[in-house]
Amino acid sequence: MTVKTPWLQHYGDVPTHIDYPPITMFELMAAAAERYGAYAACRFMGNTISYRQLLAEIRRTAAAFTALGIKKGDRVTICLPNIPQAVFCFYALNMIGAVANMIHPLSAETEIIFYLQDSESKAAVILDQFYTKFAAIASKCNLRKLIIADIADALSLPKNLIYKHTAGRKIAPIPYDETHIIRWRDFIAAGTATPGLTPQGAADDLAAILYSGGTSGTTKGILLSNRNFNALALQTVAMSNCMVAGNTMMAVMPMFHGFGLGVCIHTGLTHGCRCLLVPRFNAQSYAKLLCKEKPHYIVGVPTLYEAILRNSDLKNADLSYLRGVFSGGDTLTVDLKKRFDNFLKQHGATVEIREGYGTTECVTASCLTPYNIAREGSIGLPFPDTYYKIVAPDSEQEQPYGEEGEICISGPSVMIGYANNDEETAKVLRYHQDGLLWLHTGDIGVMDDEGFVYFRQRIKRIIVSRGYSIYPSQLENILDAHPNVASSCVIGVDDSYQGQKVKAFVVLNEAAIDEQAAREELYQYCRMHIAKYAIPAEIEFRDSLPHTLVGKIAYTKLE
Repeated sequence: MTVKTPWLQHYGDVPTHIDYPPITMFELMAAAAERYGAYAACRFMGNTISYRQLLAEIRRTAAAFTALGIKKGDRVTICLPNIPQAVFCFYALNMIGAVANMIHPLSAETEIIFYLQDSESKAAVILDQFYTKFAAIASKCNLRKLIIADIADALSLPKNLIYKHTAGRKIAPIPYDETHIIRWRDFIAAGTATPGLTPQGAADDLAAILYSGGTSGTTKGILLSNRNFNALALQTVAMSNCMVAGNTMMAVMPMFHGFGLGVCIHTGLTHGCRCLLVPRFNAQSYAKLLCKEKPHYIVGVPTLYEAILRNSDLKNADLSYLRGVFSGGDTLTVDLKKRFDNFLKQHGATVEIREGYGTTECVTASCLTPYNIAREGSIGLPFPDTYYKIVAPDSEQEQPYGEEGEICISGPSVMIGYANNDEETAKVLRYHQDGLLWLHTGDIGVMDDEGFVYFRQRIKRIIVSRGYSIYPSQLENILDAHPNVASSCVIGVDDSYQGQKVKAFVVLNEAAIDEQAAREELYQYCRMHIAKYAIPAEIEFRDSLPHTLVGKIAYTKLE
């Protein structure tokens, strides 16, 4: 049975097929480093690292992990923002055939425990600012080593001294013991005695674990291979049709997110681009970076573009240097696209914002508005070697063009599966009659007869705030576990800046009479058990919650 590919007629100069080398992520990046040795690879807080220097730092870090006893197949958690050490660790682990378990630094303690246990991590690399959180859970995890990095490690004189005497002074002292808790510089120094290393691993080996709610809305570790990441990098460059070695990529999307790791970092570094590492998004500092660094490529969620529009510091900015502006991670409304395209034009840019779509189960993007044609409201066309089709929900029956159904994806970036969850993996990865393995995304969409895809809604309950996926059922489970709570329901409320914000409806137990005290206690409880970005912006107490005929809480009525 032949798979229909109506989108190919609109590819223009984009190749319909790409040859994917059977190598690891490190090897693809190292090939670029050899080719562009003198080019800038990363820039962080004014410091620039060349590709030649980057490769040397990765090899040093790989030697340090080896000296620590980390070997092929071992899992190591990386809990870092976008700083140079995060890049070093990601590729160093890949070089020795180990697996990088990428997690959000703002995760709650209970979430971190799950990530560490689910991945069976033997070590973790964290920022000094997060030590207290890890120390509190140490007895519940089986971590052999905790490596502590700090911002000053990535800076040269005198910036590192300035940092230590300003922002660094606010960080609590850490009881380094050189056995379990290791300072970054001591960790690196211990690797100097390790003899020369050769790259380990194969294209289809597990390379990284990222976390998402999967199609059922419960947290799962998504297992991704070297081939997945390398295919994404090569496809993104082909489909974007604008990336040039030596140009700058603004890497504000975090490395624990497939969008940030796969596009901003791996795609950029395997094609000779300079990655401008931004550890934390702030509208004012972002505006200053845009004006100072003049990046050629901006990648972000719709919230980022809304923030740019609201920033008066960019009122007179010249953006003529932009060569690619890409949006993903959440739905880009037609109105926001029009306003931002107009903003770009008014500030001298010759490009428009290009919307994409993807899932962490495909690393990130697998569909993008092409460089030469667009359709209003569309998320674009499938990447080269990637197939899309729309099927009737809960089936494998393909829908006619123009009819809604579940979006299914097949291609080289589709994940290996979910960690420790064969049952859920079997639900979403299915072989169809055409002989291809298809990912059932849990998202509803439409494809027209020219191959343009349109996202409609999610089948699963999900809140997307600032590009982060938040799963109401998980928050409800946490709230319901509080002794003062009889029942709860969490929904997303439309917000012009965040996209959605979290709101919780709570029915208190009879024992909890004082609502103000109960609210304060609940927020304190949430801060302990829920990631910062997912804490409800509002908690509303009610005497009862609406229910469906079968007795389930009717969250749609609350919405």
